[in-house]
Amino acid sequence: MIGRRRIALTAAGALSAAGALIAAGCSAPPRRGPPAPPIATASPAARKAPAPAASPTAAAPAAAAPGVPGGAVVPPPPAALQSVPDAIPQAEPRSPNGNPPFYDVFGKRYYVLSSGSGYVERGVASWYGPGFHEVRTSTGEPYDMYAMTAAHKTLPLPAYVRVTNLQNGRSVVVRVNDRGPFVDNRIIDLSYTAASKLDMLRDGTAIVEVRTVEAAGTPDAAGTPDAAGTAEAAAPVARRNPTGARTAARNPIVARNVGTGRALFIQAGAFSDPANAERMAARLRGGNFGKIFVRDNRIAGRRLYRVRIGPVTDVAEFDRIVAALEQVGISGAHLALD
Repeated sequence: MIGRRRIALTAAGALSAAGALIAAGCSAPPRRGPPAPPIATASPAARKAPAPAASPTAAAPAAAAPGVPGGAVVPPPPAALQSVPDAIPQAEPRSPNGNPPFYDVFGKRYYVLSSGSGYVERGVASWYGPGFHEVRTSTGEPYDMYAMTAAHKTLPLPAYVRVTNLQNGRSVVVRVNDRGPFVDNRIIDLSYTAASKLDMLRDGTAIVEVRTVEAAGTPDAAGTPDAAGTAEAAAPVARRNPTGARTAARNPIVARNVGTGRALFIQAGAFSDPANAERMAARLRGGNFGKIFVRDNRIAGRRLYRVRIGPVTDVAEFDRIVAALEQVGISGAHLALD
């Protein structure tokens, strides 16, 4: 399955309601419309990723990218695509573009985080390619589909994250300089090269973990294993409500290079009262959701009862179950490790 495309955002005071973005007191992140015309004034539309090349080292995905300013031709991929180095985290000032306090897309409000420190998120990644090559990103930089970059809805720009494919254990570090994706439960949109290194070009999507990485030598990097070169320790897991607001919870089982030998589940709800958890589980057992159980965990000295479904093995199953949960009024379901 090819992952649906993201929509970038354009600087504007207030745009029309059809997926438009309102910056509320500051300039909004740049928005891109469909590939043609290239000027960022067209209304947003859900897009699909281009058909991937047969292999990561095959010829360029397209000879020319529709919507690239001036009709520029997309260059072929580097000869050794898998050898392209990861992004190196650096201490960078917050971009003057792409960081409003909040913005609205398709009737949903997203709050840009004041800091990405300690952020961890699990879900589905997609990728974007030729149709956006050299088009302006939310920070104002031209998008390079062969660089190690990504788009995210709420992390401050720029940011650096480690993205781990939970289905095969592959991991990369990318620089986040764009906004999106805004459809289909996708949590991050990767460049062509980053997607290739995670082995997700053919399917277009993958189940991933996204974890922020701080630059070495910065105050927030003291406990950041990627900056210090040590094994990864447990870290706060960022949870966001449907509007993008961030809270934190402790996850003691996160380990480096997850994805090998770790089962993935969908968490439908979490309760302090076991009776409430059992009621939700009983309700879901009447539907076509798969195996449902209640997991009892002690977190920060108190018990939490989590209603989980699975394990799930791929993106298609994840999408199906999340859509079915929404049909019965349960939103906010997310991926969880065993």
